[in-house]
Amino acid sequence: MSGRVQTAAGSGSQNRRQAGYPDQGVQKTPKKKKKPRHFYDYSLLFCIIFLTAFGLVMIYSSSSYMAQLNYKDSAYFMMRQAKIAAGGFVLMLFISKLDYHVFARFSVAAYIVSYILMIAVSLVGREVNGKKRWLPLGPFSFQPTEFVKIALIVLLAAVITTMGTRINKWRNMGYIVLLTLPIAGLVTMNNLSSGIIVCGIAFVMLFVACKIKWPFFSIIAAGMGMLAFAGPIGKALNQIGLLQGYQYRRIEAWLNPELDPTDKGFQVLQGLYAIGSGGLVGQGLGESIQKLGFVPEAQNDMIFSIICEELGLFGAISIILIFLFMIYRFMIIANNAPDLFGALLVVGVMGHIAIQVILNIAVVTNTIPNTGITLPFISYGGTSVLFLLMEMGMVLSVSNQIKLEM
Repeated sequence: MSGRVQTAAGSGSQNRRQAGYPDQGVQKTPKKKKKPRHFYDYSLLFCIIFLTAFGLVMIYSSSSYMAQLNYKDSAYFMMRQAKIAAGGFVLMLFISKLDYHVFARFSVAAYIVSYILMIAVSLVGREVNGKKRWLPLGPFSFQPTEFVKIALIVLLAAVITTMGTRINKWRNMGYIVLLTLPIAGLVTMNNLSSGIIVCGIAFVMLFVACKIKWPFFSIIAAGMGMLAFAGPIGKALNQIGLLQGYQYRRIEAWLNPELDPTDKGFQVLQGLYAIGSGGLVGQGLGESIQKLGFVPEAQNDMIFSIICEELGLFGAISIILIFLFMIYRFMIIANNAPDLFGALLVVGVMGHIAIQVILNIAVVTNTIPNTGITLPFISYGGTSVLFLLMEMGMVLSVSNQIKLEM
């Protein structure tokens, strides 16, 4: 009897399951929710590694001849850059694992320190080529202008985030301009190209944050007009003392480099010769002729001309495409950032990289006057590559806070 009851009960339970009813006798364990996985932009990391490594190769190629003559070591410049880049990578990885919100706490302090450094370099800075751009710190020295760029990015990101939608008011936009112009003025007195980049960073961050766009397009149109009439405007500014003599000579060399091919137009013409002789696929890595003393300081801001000569149009376009892919990754990270502060940090770094790449290539191809701007990650410059890698650490820190729901 009991056996028939158990069988009936069992068949009833089976019939309930077949009819689609839940089996009340069996308790199912609830599924554990998977924790969101944090994103890390390895595509951007690969770009950084490739550009830095490629930069070391090109620094060696463009500087080995002069380094051997002056320092008896053909790898002198490359090894100096490699050591700083290695330290920069360690610092970048460390910063990338931090919570990027910690940077906002030090934004005001960093902004004040940037003023102190710029005043200090004007007083006790080491003079190079007639300009005080280097601040000695014991056995080392660095350019404070690179610190100013990263400090301004963090400060503007924090201030705009605090303002929120109130940034669209003219008064608040003017407040951002007032934060930028004094430090930009100090930087411009030290280095015109860095002053342009500082103003450009603030311009890009405001453009992205504000809904009102027409003032920015008006500024761009005015800038294009000034470039079209650079000769008369530069002459007038030089006469009233707002433009230094060497800066005006750069404008003259840009407009008519062939009129003084042995002095003012020498660097411009030699760079153009290097670009023209590269052809489609170049002369071959290490086979540049212009680097043999014809292009002054070929490993610095004119390194793109050596790339064109040795790797040709194919190599030049490939490098430009890699920079474009890097900017694309910045846009992806900014669009998916957890908050406005993280997005603005990435936008500031993106503006810095984009402006510097555009201006460097424009200078080398004689599209604009020579301003002495280096090519990011590729040109020789320890301070530049160190602070660029710190900026990349901040961007990777923002990417690391993006949560992927699985």
